[in-house]
Amino acid sequence: MLHSYFSGKPAGKATGRRCRGPRSPQWSVHFQAASNYRKPGLGTAQRKKSGLKPELTEEQKQEIREAFDLFDTDGSGSIDIKELKVAMRALGFEPKKEEIKKMIADIDKEGSGTIDFEDFLAMMTQKMSEKDSKEEILKAFRLFDDDGTGKISFKNLKRVAKELGENLTDEELQEMIDEADRDGDGEVSEQEFLRIMKKTSLY
Repeated sequence: MLHSYFSGKPAGKATGRRCRGPRSPQWSVHFQAASNYRKPGLGTAQRKKSGLKPELTEEQKQEIREAFDLFDTDGSGSIDIKELKVAMRALGFEPKKEEIKKMIADIDKEGSGTIDFEDFLAMMTQKMSEKDSKEEILKAFRLFDDDGTGKISFKNLKRVAKELGENLTDEELQEMIDEADRDGDGEVSEQEFLRIMKKTSLY
């Protein structure tokens, strides 16, 4: 059973005492199972989890090349770091200032003030992979939220667990809700679901 596997304790009857151990791994397993249940095949988030390098389509690579070339006006094969944010916006991303700083620190080790296409491609491959992962996670969220309330309730979670053949007690399911529920309304919103998936390195 998932409970005994992830908690390190033998499965059995609920004791009535709240277990304070993390339930993120159970959310992870439910997400993976729900994704497979919805659409068989290896999705982006699952590739990320399994450690496989994310890949872009030729069309995506071409879009990245066009955005890069738009600012590489002298054909030198590099763009100014100041133009990085604008180039990313051209591809539909709105990076925050701190995010830009971190990306620059990771890439521009020599402090040249420029980024070549290979670095830009690697950066955007990662960003697009993260975007795909988010979309996949939100699809799984909608599978849980079958009544369209915009929240995952205890009832929703119990239904999915039953459909997937997961033998979890009501207490274990409630602990999963409690861990993800940040605002204390007893349900899990999209943002709370994304946050718990981020903790499991799926997003």
